[in-house]
Amino acid sequence: MVRQVRRLVAVLAGALTAALSVGFAGPAHAAPKPPPPPGVDIAGAGLSAPLQLRANAQPAHVTAVIEQVNFLGRTGAATGPKPADLGPKYTVVVLVGDTPKQTYDLYPKAVGGPRIYRPAKQPDSRKTKAGWFLGRLSMSETLRNAGVPLEREYDTVSGGVGGGERVIPEDALNPARDIDQALGDLQRLLLLNVAVVLVITSGLAGIALLIRRRTR
Repeated sequence: MVRQVRRLVAVLAGALTAALSVGFAGPAHAAPKPPPPPGVDIAGAGLSAPLQLRANAQPAHVTAVIEQVNFLGRTGAATGPKPADLGPKYTVVVLVGDTPKQTYDLYPKAVGGPRIYRPAKQPDSRKTKAGWFLGRLSMSETLRNAGVPLEREYDTVSGGVGGGERVIPEDALNPARDIDQALGDLQRLLLLNVAVVLVITSGLAGIALLIRRRTR
């Protein structure tokens, strides 16, 4: 009886060990494949093939391009600049994994500042309103850094929506010139005050002299 119980226990222990080994080994072989990284595709003037930027390889460029379009409101202008004033067009498609989700037309060289057009028809079939938006002044440099063949702009500062910010000219940041100008203005003001005091003093002296002569 004791031997039978021992054999039964041994068989159960072996079966439990085998089950545990299969349980631990199974998930390793069935590990899910990681999803593809998000990214953006850029197509347009001067590009023979779309630029395909992915977050795992070019995270900074992907983030910078998405920042050019992630601030748009629900409603934009119904009409944009004249076609002749738009300049080159670049279509940006935002992807989640391999699935296109959003698309925008960017015009970094438009007259009056960069423009963005959001089509009503989007890749993910979501409903949105077509509209024109003012873009960031950093649009051209962002696209150029991402690989778009655009001329470099030296006066653009990152940020700024619909006008953004521009670098202040160096000649406007000359403290020595400002101090000299301020001192010159102060000197002229002092001379003017002295002249006024002399005129008033001379007038009072003349009046006093005239009164003295009459009272004699």
